[in-house]
Formats: sequence, structure tokens, C-alpha cells
Amino acid sequence: MLENREGQKVPSNTFKTRQNNEWTDVTSSDLFDNKKVIVFALPGAFTPTCSSSHLPRYNELFPVFQANGIDDIYCLSVNDTFVMNAWQADQNADNITMIPDGNGEFSKAMGMLVEKQNLGFGDRSWRYAMIVNNGIIEKMFIEPEVEGDPFGVSDADTVLKFINPEAKALPTVTIISRKGCPHCDRAKDLLNAKGLVFEEVVLSQSVTNRSLTAMSGAHTTPQVFMDGKLIGSADDLEAYLK
Repeated sequence: MLENREGQKVPSNTFKTRQNNEWTDVTSSDLFDNKKVIVFALPGAFTPTCSSSHLPRYNELFPVFQANGIDDIYCLSVNDTFVMNAWQADQNADNITMIPDGNGEFSKAMGMLVEKQNLGFGDRSWRYAMIVNNGIIEKMFIEPEVEGDPFGVSDADTVLKFINPEAKALPTVTIISRKGCPHCDRAKDLLNAKGLVFEEVVLSQSVTNRSLTAMSGAHTTPQVFMDGKLIGSADDLEAYLK
């Protein structure tokens, strides 16, 4: 039975991290004292749901969480620091602090260490999220104890809605660009000025001019999309943002 520890203090633990090519011990006090944070824990770095949904959405919504009183967001997994750092770089998850619980000590103390020997994983963390205020667990979002890897209550949008039901998530933005395109640079500057996180797709052998035309109906770059809606060129984006 997984444990709900709302109202309790987070376990005391020392995490072995690698920062600037040096070993650095990070304690629970370093992470949780005098701040309000979100922790989301998952079964493993580079695994499908974790890479496609869980981590990216928290990274994307970090500015919104900050605006609603959250100081930091931590991603915890029973992986070593080298794996966690490599995954962070692969995901461009600069807004997230990676917490390597390599020995599973923190997860065990949380009552969230589970056996996944059937997948060859050994012992791993169950998927959950929690809000921690000055070391005290205010709220936990624990995935139901069913077979497989459920993912329905520990996601970033659910946690954000709990913190502030009226909070508005930033739009999901993609910009299709071309190397050396000054208008693309202008569009990116416009998005950055508004604090909008975006994914950039650069035309290449994989994503061609034909792809650009098929998606946008245009032959020029940039082409900007927001929440699946085509905004258009840099001029169109500037008008839209006004």
C-alpha cells in the first residue's frame, strides 16, 4: 500500500549529484528549507511517458508555477546523477532541478519504492507528485495502484489546477525556421520578450520545404503555431501578440 504523507516532514536524505564535473552532496535541507517546491517522481529517465509528457510539461509550465508561488520544481528518479544530467540535457529541461535517488533511499523513506523486476528495472519510484512547503508535505498526487504505469494525477496541469484553478497555462508554441533567417530570429525575440517557451523546428533533410507547405500552406519562414493554431509569419506573430 502506497503511503500518503501529507502533513509530514520530507525524509532527511543526502543526494549524490554531479555539478560542474565535481561530486556535490545535496541534502533534503538544501532542497526544501524555506521554500515552496514541487517534486514529481517517476520510474526512470529516458522512459517513454516520462520523456514525452511528465518532464516536458513541468519544464514548460515552470514560469506559470513561479507566478503562483512555487520557487523550484524537482524531478526525482531512482537513477544515478550521470543519467539524470544526461536526460536533462537531452530534454532541454533547464527549468527543472534533477534529483538522483540512485540507491532509492528517499523513495523508500517516502513509502514510494516499488518492485519493477518484471521489466528489469529493479526497485524504482512509483509515479507521484507533491507540494512541499518549508519541508512539510502539503499535498500529494499519487497515481492509483493499478498494473502498468498509470499517469493521470501527477501531471503538471493537475498540480497547477490544484494550486490555482484560475491559472492560465502558457500556450504550446512551435516555430518552423530556417538557418540564417533574420525573420525567424525576430519571431523568436518576440516570443522570448513575452516569456513564451517554444519548440523550434529547423528545416532540414528530415523536415523539408514540402513539410512546411503541407503544415502551414506557406513557403516562407518562420511559421509559428500556438496550441495547434497557425499564427503565421513574424509580422503575423507581432500583430497577434499585440
